[in-house]
Amino acid sequence: MMFAKIDTPAVLVDLDIAEANIDRFQAHCDAHDLAVRPHIKTHKLPMLAQRQITAGAIGVTCQKISEAEAMIAQGGIDDVLLTYNVLGPQKLARLQALAKRVRLTVVADNSTVVQGLAATFVDATDPLRVLVECDTGAARCGVVSPEAALSLAKRIAEAPGLSFAGLMTYPPDGRDAEVQDWLSRAKALIEDAGQPVAVVSNGGSPGMWRAEAVSVATEYRIGTYAYMDRSLVARGVARWSDCALTVLATVISVPTQTRAVIDAGSKVLTSDLLGLAGHGHVLGRPDITVAGLSEEHGVLTASEIGLTVGTQVRIVPNHACVVANMLDHVELIRGDAHVERTPVVARGQVW
Repeated sequence: MMFAKIDTPAVLVDLDIAEANIDRFQAHCDAHDLAVRPHIKTHKLPMLAQRQITAGAIGVTCQKISEAEAMIAQGGIDDVLLTYNVLGPQKLARLQALAKRVRLTVVADNSTVVQGLAATFVDATDPLRVLVECDTGAARCGVVSPEAALSLAKRIAEAPGLSFAGLMTYPPDGRDAEVQDWLSRAKALIEDAGQPVAVVSNGGSPGMWRAEAVSVATEYRIGTYAYMDRSLVARGVARWSDCALTVLATVISVPTQTRAVIDAGSKVLTSDLLGLAGHGHVLGRPDITVAGLSEEHGVLTASEIGLTVGTQVRIVPNHACVVANMLDHVELIRGDAHVERTPVVARGQVW
């Protein structure tokens, strides 16, 4: 009950652990001459974004324009990569305004996006930097071949108001050699056509300790590393002691010797499984399974539950990024000491 004064359910962020995670990965990339561009979608906190830049990051990655707007307004961030196709007049107008405030780079994987960007930035004083997004095997967005990357790079380079800046990918985990080959071939094709490829942006927390394996990359985008979570522990990327974000919950019912109910359900822990059994890891009780969630209830099971009504538990969630977006505030701690409550500034910014 060391956090008895904190009302539950609550999300705790241990700053000592988060800062150690940030510094450790920055040192890893520094040793391999690889720039770090952290993704703020995990923590959504300007203070942590600034801490990442202080550690050596060259700027931040945002998924949506509203995330970038929040980071700039309260975080003083001045270098942003937006890794999402921007479509529609409303978003393009906001993107234009954003470009006047920061050094902005965006991505595109099709000519429709390029046309919209060019029409918006045709009279811009400085061309908008655009990376070609590449599908190197993760089967999300991205052009699907190095030849397609060359074709789109030419379109960007020829478009008024735009500047081709390089390549970007979200890679499939564990297939570094394939990603290296794909990006190297695309880079060579584009450079042979007379266009320099200044940036090759790679990234993903699951492959963080192999970041240098894709040696063609110039920068690494990474989000979950600041907090870590159960999915990364399961992959061998992190230890429980590296998990900065935990959910603090209170036992509200113990119906049987094998079952207890807590006050954190899917509205806090989320329903993300990421291939795991159960919805989180109860610190200090590896025998307990977070067996089920409804909106406001979490069901814990064990052969002998050994909990009483009113007991607090701390849970490492399966997926920290989603949990960080569930509540308006997080509770900042350092070890056993509660520091303060802080708003999650970029929460709910999906536009």
